Amino acid sequence: MKNIAKIVRRRWLSAPIVLCGLLAGSAVTGAETAAAPRDGQHDFDFEFGAWQARVSRLSKPLTGSKTWIEYSGPSIVSKVWDGRANLGEIDLTGAAGHIRGLSLRLYDPETRQWRISWANINDGLLGTPMVGGFANGRGEFYNQETYEGRAIFVRFVFSGITAKSFRIEQAFSADGGKTWETNWIANFTR
Repeated sequence: MKNIAKIVRRRWLSAPIVLCGLLAGSAVTGAETAAAPRDGQHDFDFEFGAWQARVSRLSKPLTGSKTWIEYSGPSIVSKVWDGRANLGEIDLTGAAGHIRGLSLRLYDPETRQWRISWANINDGLLGTPMVGGFANGRGEFYNQETYEGRAIFVRFVFSGITAKSFRIEQAFSADGGKTWETNWIANFTR
């Protein structure tokens, strides 16, 4: 079963534009495809520097749980490769314990999309990259993963971006993207 999941994951990751187009629905319009693609290599410039994060995490995603766990702590995003990559470090503490993680974001100039990978200090593994980009002040990123033995889609959305704040929401879909359950809400302020 693990080999099948790896094959499916590779197929999805080899076609990131198709995956993003399928899941985002109207995110890619005919007009955007006909026009020259937007260069998004500086889309994450707004995030460079230090932030204070307040995070709410759903305790048991995809189970009907309504219990949210609160965390807070610093987040620092550093510019790499003149903005074509960046590293985000987060160190959260809450009643349920400690979350310490790293996000690696890499810009692909050929596809003009970003890949976001997450690593948690507890296992030291770099996760499956989420693929996507920004349009109209909103960033959307998608991938396919295995969660609790099930193949799911994952969506990551950046919104409400200002010089002093922004928001990230993560959601899972166990039905091929028909419905989404938000399980991680992070609000960042300077």
